Amino acid sequence: MAPGASPVLVFGGTSDARFICQILDEQRIAYTLSVATTVGESLAGDIGGQIRVGRIDRDEIADWLLRHAVRWVIDASHPYAELLSRNITAACETVGVTLSRYQRRSELNDLEHPLLHKVASLPAACAVAQEYGPRVLLTTGSKELAAWQQGMPGKTLLARVLPTSEVIAECEALGLGVDNIIALRGPFSAEFNAAIYAFCSPDVVITKESGAEGGYLDKVNPALERGIPCVVVVRPQPLVTGPELLQSREDVSRRVTRWLQERKA
Repeated sequence: MAPGASPVLVFGGTSDARFICQILDEQRIAYTLSVATTVGESLAGDIGGQIRVGRIDRDEIADWLLRHAVRWVIDASHPYAELLSRNITAACETVGVTLSRYQRRSELNDLEHPLLHKVASLPAACAVAQEYGPRVLLTTGSKELAAWQQGMPGKTLLARVLPTSEVIAECEALGLGVDNIIALRGPFSAEFNAAIYAFCSPDVVITKESGAEGGYLDKVNPALERGIPCVVVVRPQPLVTGPELLQSREDVSRRVTRWLQERKA
Protein backbone atom coordinates (compact mmCIF):
# COMPACT_ATOMS: atom_id res chain seq x y z
CA MET A 1 0.00 0.00 0.00
CA ALA A 2 1.36 3.44 -0.92
CA PRO A 3 2.38 5.82 1.90
CA GLY A 4 -0.63 7.78 3.09
CA ALA A 5 -3.03 5.36 1.40
CA SER A 6 -6.26 4.58 3.24
CA PRO A 7 -8.43 2.38 1.04
CA VAL A 8 -11.65 2.92 3.00
CA LEU A 9 -13.16 6.25 4.03
CA VAL A 10 -16.05 6.26 6.50
CA PHE A 11 -18.15 9.38 7.00
CA GLY A 12 -19.54 9.40 10.53
CA GLY A 13 -22.34 11.39 12.06
CA THR A 14 -23.99 8.96 14.46
CA SER A 15 -22.99 6.16 16.82
CA ASP A 16 -23.42 3.74 13.90
CA ALA A 17 -20.08 4.80 12.45
CA ARG A 18 -18.29 3.36 15.47
CA PHE A 19 -19.51 -0.20 14.97
CA ILE A 20 -18.70 0.06 11.26
CA CYS A 21 -15.14 1.04 12.20
CA GLN A 22 -14.98 -1.82 14.68
CA ILE A 23 -15.92 -4.28 11.93
CA LEU A 24 -13.14 -2.84 9.75
CA ASP A 25 -10.73 -3.15 12.69
CA GLU A 26 -11.65 -6.82 13.11
CA GLN A 27 -10.75 -7.42 9.46
CA ARG A 28 -7.54 -5.35 9.77
CA ILE A 29 -8.63 -2.99 7.01
CA ALA A 30 -6.93 0.42 6.93
CA TYR A 31 -9.46 3.26 6.96
CA THR A 32 -10.09 6.86 7.90
CA LEU A 33 -13.14 8.09 9.77
CA SER A 34 -14.22 11.59 8.76
CA VAL A 35 -16.29 13.56 11.30
CA ALA A 36 -17.41 17.18 11.27
CA THR A 37 -16.62 18.14 14.86
CA THR A 38 -14.57 17.23 17.91
CA VAL A 39 -17.80 15.88 19.44
CA GLY A 40 -17.93 13.32 16.62
CA GLU A 41 -14.30 12.49 17.28
CA SER A 42 -14.98 11.80 20.95
CA LEU A 43 -17.98 9.61 20.11
CA ALA A 44 -15.75 7.43 17.91
CA GLY A 45 -13.97 6.09 20.99
CA ASP A 46 -10.88 3.93 20.72
CA ILE A 47 -11.14 2.85 17.09
CA GLY A 48 -8.06 1.66 15.24
CA GLY A 49 -8.32 3.84 12.14
CA GLN A 50 -7.25 7.40 11.49
CA ILE A 51 -9.71 10.23 12.25
CA ARG A 52 -10.00 13.50 10.31
CA VAL A 53 -12.02 16.30 11.89
CA GLY A 54 -13.68 19.16 10.02
CA ARG A 55 -16.41 19.90 7.55
CA ILE A 56 -15.63 19.06 3.95
CA ASP A 57 -17.21 19.99 0.61
CA ARG A 58 -17.54 18.05 -2.64
CA ASP A 59 -14.22 19.13 -4.20
CA GLU A 60 -12.35 18.48 -0.96
CA ILE A 61 -13.87 15.00 -0.75
CA ALA A 62 -12.82 14.21 -4.32
CA ASP A 63 -9.30 15.47 -3.60
CA TRP A 64 -9.09 13.33 -0.46
CA LEU A 65 -10.20 10.23 -2.37
CA LEU A 66 -7.45 10.73 -4.94
CA ARG A 67 -4.66 11.68 -2.52
CA HIS A 68 -5.32 8.75 -0.19
CA ALA A 69 -6.05 6.13 -2.88
CA VAL A 70 -9.51 5.43 -1.46
CA ARG A 71 -11.27 2.44 -3.03
CA TRP A 72 -14.49 2.35 -0.97
CA VAL A 73 -16.53 5.00 0.82
CA ILE A 74 -19.11 4.21 3.49
CA ASP A 75 -21.46 7.12 4.10
CA ALA A 76 -22.68 6.75 7.69
CA SER A 77 -23.26 10.47 8.11
CA HIS A 78 -26.33 11.75 9.92
CA PRO A 79 -29.52 10.86 7.99
CA TYR A 80 -30.50 14.55 8.01
CA ALA A 81 -27.13 15.73 6.62
CA GLU A 82 -28.61 15.76 3.13
CA LEU A 83 -26.09 18.15 1.57
CA LEU A 84 -23.11 16.13 2.80
CA SER A 85 -24.54 12.91 1.40
CA ARG A 86 -25.11 14.57 -1.96
CA ASN A 87 -21.54 15.87 -1.97
CA ILE A 88 -20.19 12.42 -1.07
CA THR A 89 -22.19 10.84 -3.90
CA ALA A 90 -21.03 13.42 -6.43
CA ALA A 91 -17.38 13.11 -5.40
CA CYS A 92 -17.44 9.30 -5.60
CA GLU A 93 -19.03 9.46 -9.06
CA THR A 94 -16.39 11.96 -10.23
CA VAL A 95 -13.45 9.90 -8.98
CA GLY A 96 -14.98 6.48 -9.68
CA VAL A 97 -14.99 5.14 -6.12
CA THR A 98 -17.42 2.53 -4.80
CA LEU A 99 -19.98 4.05 -2.40
CA SER A 100 -22.23 2.42 0.19
CA ARG A 101 -24.73 4.25 2.38
CA TYR A 102 -25.48 3.07 5.91
CA GLN A 103 -28.89 4.11 7.19
CA ARG A 104 -30.90 2.66 10.04
CA ARG A 105 -34.15 0.95 9.21
CA SER A 106 -37.03 3.35 9.69
CA GLU A 107 -39.69 2.76 12.34
CA LEU A 108 -41.83 5.64 11.11
CA ASN A 109 -44.64 3.43 9.83
CA ASP A 110 -44.64 1.20 12.91
CA LEU A 111 -46.86 3.60 14.85
CA GLU A 112 -49.87 5.78 14.11
CA HIS A 113 -51.68 7.94 16.67
CA PRO A 114 -53.93 11.03 16.61
CA LEU A 115 -51.31 12.97 18.59
CA LEU A 116 -48.40 11.84 16.37
CA HIS A 117 -47.67 14.37 13.63
CA LYS A 118 -45.24 13.42 10.85
CA VAL A 119 -43.83 16.40 8.99
CA ALA A 120 -41.20 16.92 6.30
CA SER A 121 -39.32 19.97 7.59
CA LEU A 122 -38.36 22.14 10.53
CA PRO A 123 -40.79 24.95 9.55
CA ALA A 124 -43.63 22.44 9.29
CA ALA A 125 -42.78 21.10 12.76
CA CYS A 126 -42.82 24.64 14.17
CA ALA A 127 -46.22 25.26 12.63
CA VAL A 128 -47.68 22.17 14.32
CA ALA A 129 -46.06 23.00 17.66
CA GLN A 130 -47.62 26.46 17.58
CA GLU A 131 -51.01 24.77 17.98
CA TYR A 132 -50.07 23.50 21.44
CA GLY A 133 -48.94 24.97 24.76
CA PRO A 134 -45.82 27.01 25.49
CA ARG A 135 -43.41 24.31 26.65
CA VAL A 136 -41.65 22.56 23.76
CA LEU A 137 -39.19 19.73 24.39
CA LEU A 138 -36.68 19.41 21.54
CA THR A 139 -34.87 16.07 21.20
CA THR A 140 -33.35 17.08 17.86
CA GLY A 141 -29.85 18.05 19.04
CA SER A 142 -28.13 21.41 19.12
CA LYS A 143 -27.30 22.02 15.47
CA GLU A 144 -30.49 23.88 14.52
CA LEU A 145 -31.46 25.43 17.85
CA ALA A 146 -31.37 28.95 16.43
CA ALA A 147 -33.79 27.95 13.67
CA TRP A 148 -36.14 26.36 16.19
CA GLN A 149 -36.10 29.56 18.24
CA GLN A 150 -36.89 31.66 15.19
CA GLY A 151 -39.67 29.31 14.12
CA MET A 152 -41.41 29.29 17.51
CA PRO A 153 -41.25 32.80 18.98
CA GLY A 154 -42.79 33.03 22.41
CA LYS A 155 -42.35 29.33 23.17
CA THR A 156 -40.30 28.01 26.08
CA LEU A 157 -37.76 25.67 24.52
CA LEU A 158 -36.36 22.75 26.50
CA ALA A 159 -33.37 21.37 24.61
CA ARG A 160 -32.06 17.86 25.18
CA VAL A 161 -28.49 17.97 23.89
CA LEU A 162 -25.13 16.26 24.26
CA PRO A 163 -23.30 17.03 27.54
CA THR A 164 -20.22 18.73 26.10
CA SER A 165 -18.84 22.17 26.89
CA GLU A 166 -19.06 23.14 23.22
CA VAL A 167 -22.75 22.27 22.97
CA ILE A 168 -23.61 23.87 26.32
CA ALA A 169 -21.86 27.06 25.15
CA GLU A 170 -23.97 27.04 21.97
CA CYS A 171 -27.14 26.77 24.05
CA GLU A 172 -26.08 29.55 26.39
CA ALA A 173 -25.19 31.82 23.47
CA LEU A 174 -28.80 31.47 22.33
CA GLY A 175 -30.07 32.51 25.73
CA LEU A 176 -30.97 29.09 27.06
CA GLY A 177 -30.37 28.77 30.79
CA VAL A 178 -30.18 25.96 33.32
CA ASP A 179 -33.96 25.52 33.22
CA ASN A 180 -33.89 25.01 29.46
CA ILE A 181 -30.93 22.66 28.94
CA ILE A 182 -31.11 18.90 29.48
CA ALA A 183 -27.56 17.69 28.82
CA LEU A 184 -27.56 13.91 28.41
CA ARG A 185 -26.28 11.37 25.92
CA GLY A 186 -28.84 8.93 24.57
CA PRO A 187 -30.39 6.77 23.45
CA PHE A 188 -32.65 6.29 26.45
CA SER A 189 -35.14 3.65 27.53
CA ALA A 190 -38.87 4.27 27.44
CA GLU A 191 -38.86 4.40 31.24
CA PHE A 192 -36.13 7.04 31.30
CA ASN A 193 -37.94 9.15 28.72
CA ALA A 194 -41.17 8.86 30.70
CA ALA A 195 -39.33 10.21 33.76
CA ILE A 196 -37.97 13.11 31.70
CA TYR A 197 -41.47 13.96 30.48
CA ALA A 198 -42.82 13.82 34.02
CA PHE A 199 -40.06 16.14 35.19
CA CYS A 200 -40.24 18.63 32.30
CA SER A 201 -44.02 18.65 31.73
CA PRO A 202 -43.74 19.57 28.03
CA ASP A 203 -46.83 20.55 26.06
CA VAL A 204 -45.33 19.03 22.91
CA VAL A 205 -42.27 16.95 22.03
CA ILE A 206 -40.37 17.42 18.77
CA THR A 207 -38.07 14.65 17.60
CA LYS A 208 -36.58 13.07 14.50
CA GLU A 209 -36.98 9.71 12.83
CA SER A 210 -33.98 8.11 14.54
CA GLY A 211 -34.75 4.41 14.05
CA ALA A 212 -34.46 1.67 16.66
CA GLU A 213 -30.81 2.47 17.41
CA GLY A 214 -31.77 6.05 18.18
CA GLY A 215 -34.69 4.99 20.37
CA TYR A 216 -37.45 6.42 18.20
CA LEU A 217 -40.35 4.39 19.63
CA ASP A 218 -38.94 4.70 23.15
CA LYS A 219 -39.16 8.48 22.75
CA VAL A 220 -42.58 8.63 21.14
CA ASN A 221 -44.60 5.99 22.98
CA PRO A 222 -44.11 7.33 26.54
CA ALA A 223 -45.12 10.81 25.38
CA LEU A 224 -48.28 9.59 23.66
CA GLU A 225 -49.17 7.48 26.69
CA ARG A 226 -49.10 10.69 28.77
CA GLY A 227 -51.22 12.54 26.22
CA ILE A 228 -48.30 14.65 25.03
CA PRO A 229 -48.36 15.42 21.28
CA CYS A 230 -45.27 14.39 19.29
CA VAL A 231 -44.01 16.02 16.12
CA VAL A 232 -41.61 13.90 14.06
CA VAL A 233 -39.45 15.41 11.34
CA VAL A 234 -39.06 12.60 8.83
CA ARG A 235 -35.83 11.80 7.03
CA PRO A 236 -35.07 13.47 3.70
CA GLN A 237 -36.11 11.34 0.75
CA PRO A 238 -33.19 9.35 -0.69
CA LEU A 239 -31.86 10.03 -4.16
CA VAL A 240 -33.79 8.25 -6.92
CA THR A 241 -30.54 6.57 -7.94
CA GLY A 242 -28.02 6.42 -5.16
CA PRO A 243 -25.45 4.30 -3.38
CA GLU A 244 -25.85 0.73 -2.24
CA LEU A 245 -27.88 0.76 0.98
CA LEU A 246 -26.79 -1.02 4.18
CA GLN A 247 -29.27 -1.14 7.06
CA SER A 248 -27.83 -3.43 9.73
CA ARG A 249 -24.63 -4.74 11.27
CA GLU A 250 -25.14 -7.93 9.30
CA ASP A 251 -25.36 -5.93 6.05
CA VAL A 252 -22.08 -4.19 6.87
CA SER A 253 -20.30 -7.43 7.81
CA ARG A 254 -21.42 -9.13 4.60
CA ARG A 255 -20.39 -6.13 2.50
CA VAL A 256 -16.95 -5.97 4.16
CA THR A 257 -16.43 -9.67 3.41
CA ARG A 258 -17.46 -9.15 -0.21
CA TRP A 259 -15.16 -6.13 -0.54
CA LEU A 260 -12.20 -8.19 0.69
CA GLN A 261 -13.04 -10.94 -1.80
CA GLU A 262 -13.30 -8.43 -4.62
CA ARG A 263 -9.84 -7.04 -3.78
CA LYS A 264 -8.33 -10.52 -3.90
CA ALA A 265 -9.96 -11.36 -7.23
